Amino acid sequence: MSTLKITNLSKTYANGVKALVNVSIELENGMFGLLGPNGAGKSSLMRTLATLQEADSGSATLDDIDIINQPTELRKVLGYLPQEFGVYPRITAEQLLTHLAILKGVVHSKERKELVKYLLDKVNLYDKRNKNVKGFSGGMKQRIGIAQAIIGNPKLIIVDEPTAGLDPGERNRFYNLLADVSSDVIVILSTHIVDDVRELCTKMAIMNLGEVVYHGEPQSAMDDLKGKVYQKIVTREELKQYAEEYKVISNKMVAGQPHIHVYSDHHPENGFEQVPPNLEDVFFSKINTSNVLV
Repeated sequence: MSTLKITNLSKTYANGVKALVNVSIELENGMFGLLGPNGAGKSSLMRTLATLQEADSGSATLDDIDIINQPTELRKVLGYLPQEFGVYPRITAEQLLTHLAILKGVVHSKERKELVKYLLDKVNLYDKRNKNVKGFSGGMKQRIGIAQAIIGNPKLIIVDEPTAGLDPGERNRFYNLLADVSSDVIVILSTHIVDDVRELCTKMAIMNLGEVVYHGEPQSAMDDLKGKVYQKIVTREELKQYAEEYKVISNKMVAGQPHIHVYSDHHPENGFEQVPPNLEDVFFSKINTSNVLV
């Protein structure tokens, strides 16, 4: 069992943007979801943990490794799938993983060959091993990305916005693969897609404007909102009015009509009905904003 401890990490960029503000999180083996809107600081935190940039202050340790001061040691036990996973234009899946295995120190050819076969089997791409990776679908590229991330038996795997652009079938296959991988290591899933966290994670944090605004279990966060979320179907023309009169935490189109969710300690009447809170309600309530279109 590994432990990742992040304590008071802060990072301000040269343009004055505060990307991380005293971020503190502790997590162990399993899937950990990091939710937040674009610009919340998720990628800044991931890049810092992946030793791609330095924090201004604070600390981060993985077991006995000081991530800030021992980046080389951390990289030996790190698997990383960035938001944009580039591939060589004319190289097969087997050749790519072989090349990356060499870079990660798997020097014996027999061991490397067995490892690459195991990885291709694990991500269900062995039958595509001789196909150029450039021609892969988005989901297949992400599966190759996970395959390279687990070379070398990492203790920590970071995946940044892994399901953006995937169709539902590819997303489900990717979910299953991540769940399988996370049983023995720490996997941090950074995303702005609430469904990713709801499907996969038992622990989560929500970031906004560089700060952690929630850290705990998804179910506990939903329980905290129980009895305080109300729904109503409105017209598009009424959205602005309701946003001014109520604390609207989310809205979504259902059959062409906006269904708004509002937060209230008391029943707001006026045609609202109480509904069980979902993780989307938690997300929007914690970042103190909504996706209401006006």
